[in-house]
Parts: sequence; C-alpha cells; structure tokens
Amino acid sequence: MGGRVGLIGAIVAVFVLCFWAQGHLVESAPTVVSGDVVPERIVTMAPSVTETVFALGLGDRVVGVSDYCTYPPEALDKAKIGGFLNPNYERIVGLRPDAVLLLESSNRAPSVLRKLRLPVLQINHLSVDGILESIEEIGAACGAEGAAEEIVTDIRKRLDRIAEKTAGRSRPRVLVAIDRTLYTGTLRDVYIAGHDGHIDRIIELAGGENAYRDGHARFPAVSQEGIAGINPEVVIDLSYGLAGQDADPAEIRADWQCLPEVDAVRNDRVYLIDDDFATVPGPRFILFVEKLAHLLHPEVDWEE
Repeated sequence: MGGRVGLIGAIVAVFVLCFWAQGHLVESAPTVVSGDVVPERIVTMAPSVTETVFALGLGDRVVGVSDYCTYPPEALDKAKIGGFLNPNYERIVGLRPDAVLLLESSNRAPSVLRKLRLPVLQINHLSVDGILESIEEIGAACGAEGAAEEIVTDIRKRLDRIAEKTAGRSRPRVLVAIDRTLYTGTLRDVYIAGHDGHIDRIIELAGGENAYRDGHARFPAVSQEGIAGINPEVVIDLSYGLAGQDADPAEIRADWQCLPEVDAVRNDRVYLIDDDFATVPGPRFILFVEKLAHLLHPEVDWEE
C-alpha cells in the first residue's frame, strides 16, 4: 500500500506554518520565478522536477528536494523537505530558496508558498508535451536555455526515429500495470494506466495502443475479470519495481498465469520493468518510450 501511495500520489491536507514565517520573510519578495533574476538556491518538490533541474546542469544550485527524490544519486545528498502530501514548510523557508519548483498538481502547496513570500514555478508533468515544455520553462527561468534546447531536441529526434521505425506496423494493445498487491499467487488490487495520462501517450509513441479505453480515471483499478475482458496483447508490469531487491522475477510473472486465456499471457508477452524512469514523468521518459518500443516491436531492427 505504501508503494501505491508513493507512485500514484506522486503523479496526483497539508498543514500550514504561515504564522511561524511571519517576521522571517521579506514581504516585498516576488512570488513567481522569472528569468529576470537567475535563482541560485533552488528547492524541488517532486522527483520529476528534481531530475529535470539536474539534467539542465543546475544540480549545484539545488539546496532541497522531496523525500522521494532518488535520481540522480547526487539528489540523495540534498536536504529533504517532506513529501507530496506533507511538505515541511518550516524547513523550506530555512533553506532560503530563491526558487521553489513544484508540480501544478501539488494541492495547496503553491498558495501556501506564495503566502510565505517564496518565488514559485509550477510545472506540468501530466503529459508528454508538459514534460517537454517544462524543460524549456525551467531552462528559461534559471538561465539554462541552451541546455534545455539541447535536451528537448535530442528527445524529439529519438521520438522521430521510433515513429519512423514503427510506421505502418500493427499496434499491439497494451495494458500497463502501475501497481498491485504482490506475492499473492494471483492478481489483486491491480491499478493500470488509463487513457488520460502521460503513460497513455508513451504507449502511443512506442508504437502501441492502450488496451484500456473506458472512463477517465488516470489510474483505474481493475479486477481479474476486468483484465480478461480487456484481453491485452501485451502486459507491462511496473509493479515489479516495488517488489524489492530480492524479488524473484519468475515469481512476479507467475501471478499472471491465473489468466491463461488472455492473449499476453498465452503468447508469453508479459514483461516486467523495474526501471525508475518508467514511473517518473521527467526527461528520462524517453528511455521508457525506447524500451517499450523494443518490447512491442521485436521485429524491428533497432540497431540499424
């Protein structure tokens, strides 16, 4: 259950310490990060935002990150400022940031930070386009426009190559399991990627199509019967990443044998992925697209 909160809540209240901050902050401080003043002390409040800032070569300016930021390894040495649901505003203020970068979906945090007179830049990582735009936005706000352009250009070139390689080919129907209860010998509490989110777009970019087309939930829960009704041709199981270092891949995959009638199971096309870039909507999403494309289209000569 902890893993589910970490994954789903990080891609979806908080106790406000405004009174404490009175007298400690400058009332005239700007509350929006702009390119007019290049920030030198940056706090990042989500793993995907942290990855973006480091990818832009700004890691030396980062003074604080969320409790769940683990990439790049250098982020582990930064001060921790709480999680998505429980940011530690007192600690954030104490770090004296001149830029706080966070997701647009961060509940009440943006308004609280503005009341604390802290400069805020909100980032949209709910879509692939949002991820790419955020790289440019952060680059512009932090004086790293050149690095941002280089990263976005590289990602677009790699996406174009995949599109070329998969053009005209059949698109397998893919079910992506985001999380589920493990070690039960069956499938329970399975949460999957809906068609209203960045993973749906990643499936499309990789040359597939999301097998789940019902409703508008970003991460709907489905039963065994529901999966059988969807009947995906390919299953991508990301919950393997929550299984721990001692997990047995064969044991995790065996859970899917409870649905022998499903095409993906019958044709041995259930794939486990434990790479962290598959669940963090940052600039490394391109690695997930490339890995998924290789799995969906093994007939393509990817080395060419």
